[in-house]
Order: sequence, then C-alpha cells, then structure tokens
Amino acid sequence: MTRLTVAQAVVRFLAAQWSERDGVERRFFGGCFGIFGHGNVAGLGQALATGGEDLPYHLARNEQAMVHTAAAYARTANRLATLACTTSIGPGATNMITGAAGATVNRLPVLLLPGDVFSTRVANPVLQELEDPRSYDVSVNDCFRPVSRYWDRINRPEQLPAALTAALRVLTDPAETGAVTLALPQDVQAESCDWPEELFARRVWHVPRPRPDRAALARAAELIRSAARPLIVSGGGTIYSEATAELAAFAEAHGIPVAETQAGKGSLPHGHPLAMGAVGATGTTAANALAREADVIIGIGTRYSDFTTASRSLFAADARFVNVNITAFDAAKLSGLQLVADARECLTDLTAACAGRRPDDAYLAKAAELSRDWDASVDRAYSLDGSPLSQAAIIGAVNAAAGADGVVVCAAGSMPGDLHKLWRPSGPGNYHVEYGNSCMGYEIAGGVGVKMAAPEREVFVLVGDGSYLMMAQELVTAVAEDVKLVVVLVDNSGFASIGRLSESVGARRLGTSYRSRTGGPLPVDLAANAASLGAAVLRPESLADLRKALEEARSSAGTTVVYVRTDPMADDAPSSQAWWDVPVAGVGAAAERAAYEEAKRSQRPHLTPPS
Repeated sequence: MTRLTVAQAVVRFLAAQWSERDGVERRFFGGCFGIFGHGNVAGLGQALATGGEDLPYHLARNEQAMVHTAAAYARTANRLATLACTTSIGPGATNMITGAAGATVNRLPVLLLPGDVFSTRVANPVLQELEDPRSYDVSVNDCFRPVSRYWDRINRPEQLPAALTAALRVLTDPAETGAVTLALPQDVQAESCDWPEELFARRVWHVPRPRPDRAALARAAELIRSAARPLIVSGGGTIYSEATAELAAFAEAHGIPVAETQAGKGSLPHGHPLAMGAVGATGTTAANALAREADVIIGIGTRYSDFTTASRSLFAADARFVNVNITAFDAAKLSGLQLVADARECLTDLTAACAGRRPDDAYLAKAAELSRDWDASVDRAYSLDGSPLSQAAIIGAVNAAAGADGVVVCAAGSMPGDLHKLWRPSGPGNYHVEYGNSCMGYEIAGGVGVKMAAPEREVFVLVGDGSYLMMAQELVTAVAEDVKLVVVLVDNSGFASIGRLSESVGARRLGTSYRSRTGGPLPVDLAANAASLGAAVLRPESLADLRKALEEARSSAGTTVVYVRTDPMADDAPSSQAWWDVPVAGVGAAAERAAYEEAKRSQRPHLTPPS
C-alpha cells in the first residue's frame, strides 16, 4: 500500500496510462494544463509540483483555451493521446464548459479536473460556491454533465479508483470518447489514503479495430456493386483510423470519386485523380455536382453535419446511403445501411467484397472534367492581388508556404468555409479546422496543441480579428512554452462571415463591424497587441510581400504573427453552389423570406430504406 493524497494519486495514475493500437504504445497523457486558484492549488497544484515528472505541467492563460489545446492535441494524435486540464472552482471551472462542448461535439478525448466545493460542507457557502436551494449536492460543475461523455464527483477517496478507470475507458474508446469530467472537492483532493500499488501500475488501454458484421458487409457490397453513380464522403473517422491508404485502394479498385467533409479534408491528397475536394455548403462545385446525381453515397467516418449535407438539400431524394462508422449512432443517419466498424478494417473488407464492380469510364471522365474546372477557379482565386489583399489570395499564399509538412489551423468565421473549398491538402494532418463547434478563439490555442503533438511540423494558424480578440492571450502560452507558431492575423474590421449572412436574412450587418459609436474606425492596433504579447510581427501589404513574410516566419525559431488586412465586404472565393439553412424572419424581410422558402423546398428527409 502507498499513502498519498487523492490529488497525488490522480497525478500518479494519469502518468501510468498508455494507449496501444496496431502494436504501437504511447503515453496517453502528454501533460497537464492548469490554472491554479482556490479549489485546486493545495491539491492538484501541490501534487504536480512535487510528483509530476511523468505528467509535465503547462500554464495556460485562459481555461477555455487550454481545453481547446487539449482537443487539438488529441485530434493531431488521432485520439490516441490527449492532455489533462485542471482549474479552480467557480469561474475557473465554468470557463472550461465551452471547450468541453467542442471536444464532445468533435468526438475528441479531453480530461477535465475542475476543483469543487468542500465535500464536508462545514464552512458553506465558501468562496465561489453556487448555492442551490434545492440541494446542497449541486455546484457549478454540474454544468459539465450535458457536455461530458462521462461525469463524476469524487466525494470520498474510496470512490477514486473506479472513477479513474471508468474515465480512461471512455477516453480511449473511439465510439464513446469526448470530454470526461472528474469534479474534485478541494478538501477531498488534500485528504490522504492508503492506495493499492496496482492502481499505479503501468496500464495499457488497447484501442480496438472492430470488423463489420458479415451480413451487413454483404448487403453493402451488393448495393455498391449495383450503383451507377457512387460517391464516397470521407469524414474525420477516416483520418483518426489512419485509413487513408485503404480509402485510396478502395476508391481506385472500384472507380469511385471521393468528397471530403471538414474533418475528413486530406483523406486523399490534392491531385489524386479521384479527389473531388470538399462537399456540402462549403464544398467544391465538382464534389457537389456529383453529390446531386449520386445514387449511392458511401459515408466513411462522417456524422453528416448540416454543412456536409447542405442542410439535407444536396443529395438526391432517392439516394441510398452506406455508412461506415465506429458508432452506431452516426452509422444510422440518413437511413443508411449500417457498417459499425473501424474505418480501416471495413474499407479493407469492402474492397474485397465489392470485387467484380466495373468502374464507369464515362462517369470518371465527367468527374475529372469537373475537378479540372474547379482547379481553374481556385487558381484564379489564389492569384488575386490588390490592396487590401483578398482572403482567397491569403489562403493560397499560406497553402504554398505550408508545403507538404505544414498544418493549417482555423476554426470560425468565413475563413473555414473558404479553406474547405480552396485548400489543397498534401495528405492527412495537413488540415486542422475545428468546424464541429466552430468556436471563436480556438485558433491560437488549437495551434499550440497541434505543435505540441507534432513538433516536427510547421503550424500555420489562420485567425480573423474577431476570433483573435476573443483569445489572443494564448500567444503568451506559445512564447512561454517555446511552441513555435506562424499566426496569420487577418483584419477585416469585424465579423465578415456573419456580416454577409446578416444581409441574406435582413439583419443589415448589425453588430458585425468594429466601429466606434461615431462611425469611425476604432483606434486599435492588433499587430502592436501581438508584439506586446511576445510575438515577432510582420506587416506585408502586397501578395508578394505576404509570400516573403510567410517564408521568413517559417524559417524563424520563434512565434511570428503576420498581420494582413482584407476587405470585409469582399467575397472573392468561388461559390459552392450549395445552400445552408438559416431561418429568415417572417415579417420585415419579405424578399429574403421568399428566397428562403424557395430553398426550403429542396430539403429531403432521406427515409428510403437501405435495402
């Protein structure tokens, strides 16, 4: 038996956890981010300070940001590793809720360890305690319940072993994973107890690759073989499963074009003859044209968000779906034929099961022509030059600077939509856009997580001024932790994406521009702000200057912010020719409402049985 406090036992347990897949083992926790205060400094703070050698501590500047960093780390590690995050009670804890929601929406493992009020209640109400007259057993940490895949409060030391193992079961299960919250009352954290040595033994969590049901596989193969115009929609599950080679083999063997969701971007590299690029509301015209005519859609690791389906207006009403997914919940969407399995294993089995299907040369020729037309549109957008610079040209310059080993990171605003359409990926891991929760402020914090998980890669963060002003302070974390980023700060004087959207719904750009009450520009210098946070700053004006600045930033040893201005009224990226459902007021916006009602008629329920 070993005598430790509860917090010391937590740290020692986490340091001993490993994941394994395909025979490769790695530490599951790459470290612990924390902001200390009332509720965790005497518990987890003391434990990390005195015994955290195998669980390195990192200081963030914002609690929400450190959860974004952990989620980005987990995504870069294909969900085989993550970071833990600890906070004080009260506002420190509630600041993590948005990050927790993002991790769960995106099916990414993060472990949250918020401090909690006294379990003994002898001094209630304590500082930062939320008093609920219905029960003394409620604290702000109960807010984590709906955004956590597993939630527990450790009121007694004896409860800890079961809670820790349950937490790791969820975190390492690709079908269950998301945010896990273990609320730790501050008095319990400091309480000592005798623990069995086996609690701290090296523990390996084996991540499975389940195979598809044989009967379901046979039905899916029959449907795919009968398809005249099949289309693959590749999602994040393809990349997390490391199944991109198997995807290429399946598509090539059976002559099936591949479209990609936001999370699936890079499933095939740009230039592959079957790569149609992005699909949906922010998709390419090539992928969307094929999607409208497809009779069978093969979804690989996608959750079919409204952007992917263009709010269910993209796919034909009688289209049939074959859905490969690690979770039955996602596999059942759009009345699909369910193949509940690991993407890599299922694609291998499907390649063999669909033997004999003859590719349609005319269909593939059409796909190739559509792809060439879209590439020409992107070439034109990337070459736009002017003052101020166009957003499309900025993306093109970053795409070139990133090369094969770079990673672009983005999250919110108009940039993710343009990136999805325009970015030419070199392969998996080259594209990292958080668009499940589309959380403003994710970008720089996420970039830190990507670089921590893949230090060998150059990380290019694209962030608009709106997102930057919400969470710029994580530049300090990048500088303090010696995590080198290239941050491209795009200043369009407000919220460009919502500004354009507001016009289409009759809201007339209300609240979307950064202007003073008198109507003039705000005297805010974002580049100077970035310099004050410790970053080197470059201010290119032309496209040629931007390209030089990006190369300089790439070759620098430290974090550099490249500040560029764009026109918030410009919309210079080629259209996806797809729709996204945003309701329009029934009174006061007659023209916009009429257009909206016309578009609504294109939505389909997709209730056709799969077989």
